[in-house]
Amino acid sequence: MAKTLERTRKAIAKKKGPIESLNKFSRDSKRLHRAQVRDEKLEKLASSRKKSDKPYIERATFFREALKQNGNQPLQIDVIQELIKTFVHQYDEELSEIKKVRRPGRPASTREDLLKVKIDKLEKEHQNGFLLPILDDDENATLLSRWEGNWSYLTTLKWARLSSAGGIKPSSFPPRGEH
Repeated sequence: MAKTLERTRKAIAKKKGPIESLNKFSRDSKRLHRAQVRDEKLEKLASSRKKSDKPYIERATFFREALKQNGNQPLQIDVIQELIKTFVHQYDEELSEIKKVRRPGRPASTREDLLKVKIDKLEKEHQNGFLLPILDDDENATLLSRWEGNWSYLTTLKWARLSSAGGIKPSSFPPRGEH
C-alpha cells in the first residue's frame, strides 16, 4: 500500500473506527479515493522516470565495467573511442540473429524494428557527440568506480560528449535535449 493512502486510512480509522463501515458517498470515503488516485499517479510517474533513466544507467554501468577491467585507471581517448563503438554496436549480433530467423517475404518483427531504431540512434549520437562520463580523468574514474547504481550519484560525475571525429565537449547530466 502506498504512503498517502496508508496515512489517510490510519487517520480515518483513528477518528471513525473500522473503515469498512464508511458510507459510500461520505467525505472520508472521497478522501480515501483521492489518496488512492494520488498514489497511483505518483507510482506511474516514478515508473516512467525509471524507464527514461534506464539507458543512462546502462551506459554508466558499461563504462564502469570497462574501468574495472583497466584496474580503475583512467583510459586513453583511443580506448574510449573503441569502447563507444562496442557500446553502439552491442545489438548488432542480436539483430542479425533475428534477421536469420525471419522467413523470407515476412515483414520485420517489432523487436527487429526497435533494435534498428536503437542502433541508428546510438550511431547518430556517436557522430554528433556521445554522452559518457569522463574516463580520462583520475578523479572522475575513481568516482565512477565507486558508483553503486543509483541515479542521484551520476550527477556528481563529470560528463562530456565525445564525437566520432574526436571532439570533446563538456556536458551536463542529466542531458536536456542538447546534441
